Amino acid sequence: MEVILQSTITCTNCGHQKEETMPTDACQYFYECENCNTILKPQQGDCCVYCSYGTHKCPPVQQEKNCCQ
Repeated sequence: MEVILQSTITCTNCGHQKEETMPTDACQYFYECENCNTILKPQQGDCCVYCSYGTHKCPPVQQEKNCCQ
């Protein structure tokens, strides 16, 4: 299975979207929207902001491996 490293994060406050490259060796717990400066945090049960707000889950979850929880 090919791992997708690009994910578009959508801000829950203003709706701004930005494509980002996900880290392959760490989880990203916080993400600051460049439009409104809202700090996004993972929703309960998710390991990172990509799993909560991205178009693709983080690489470890895509590979069905343990994430950084």
